[in-house]
Amino acid sequence: MNNQLQWPSLTDFSNGDELEARREFIGGSDANVILSGNGERIRELWLEKRGEAEPRDLSDSLAVMLGCWTESFNRLWFEQLTGRKVTNGGELRTCRVYGWRRATLDGVIKASGTIWEAKHTNAFAKPEDVLERYMPQLQHNMAVTGYKQAALSVIFGNHKFEIFEIAADWLYQRELLSAEKHFWNCVLTGKEPVAAEPPRAPRRIGSREICLEGSNSWASAACDWLKHRDAAKIHSSACAAIKSLVDEDVSRAFGHGIEAKRSKSGAITIREFVL
Repeated sequence: MNNQLQWPSLTDFSNGDELEARREFIGGSDANVILSGNGERIRELWLEKRGEAEPRDLSDSLAVMLGCWTESFNRLWFEQLTGRKVTNGGELRTCRVYGWRRATLDGVIKASGTIWEAKHTNAFAKPEDVLERYMPQLQHNMAVTGYKQAALSVIFGNHKFEIFEIAADWLYQRELLSAEKHFWNCVLTGKEPVAAEPPRAPRRIGSREICLEGSNSWASAACDWLKHRDAAKIHSSACAAIKSLVDEDVSRAFGHGIEAKRSKSGAITIREFVL
């Protein structure tokens, strides 16, 4: 049996037909542009949607192509770390209210009703900046699908992996919808859009999950913790035993290289005692 991994070619990531189809709707990545506050990027997107400018060819963009290439690995790594299964990758969903709002999903965690989004960013990006940059896409996709939470799965360079859990925020989604309506109306009428001021990004829910396999400090501390955890249990048990042997009317007990002293409050402190 040939178990050799079959690597895709770069042409497998070509999305020429997809770019043409995207002129007919606003997707999650478009939401990132619309709420970017960048007038130049918004105008460029507007011209593309109107068919007055060709979409940028990103096939020679290392960052874009690397993100496409590592998406499958991102999913596998996420599933291995969390035990949560991601399905429905590539599924296109349409908003039930506004047909021009659509979402192409990287995946869905059906067990928890969570949208899954994969990103690969540079090693020096700040987590809060990454989350803010992709918040419009996450909230757009939740609004379109009706899901109440999303997981942003991010690879930082080649040394760090983080998962951001985000809840649907109806106030943010309302401002996003208003900006998208304005933009889409401009697409239909030919009126040049005005950049909307980005709303404050919602906070992530729960705590962050971080893979620190590449951290030497973490590795050293983890090694010490694993090596000495049994000793720590023995030490804790010995402290309890020693304190139980000190009667309430005893202010100091000593012997065999240690002493136990009682404070005025009644607390007992144990330390090494040398004659």
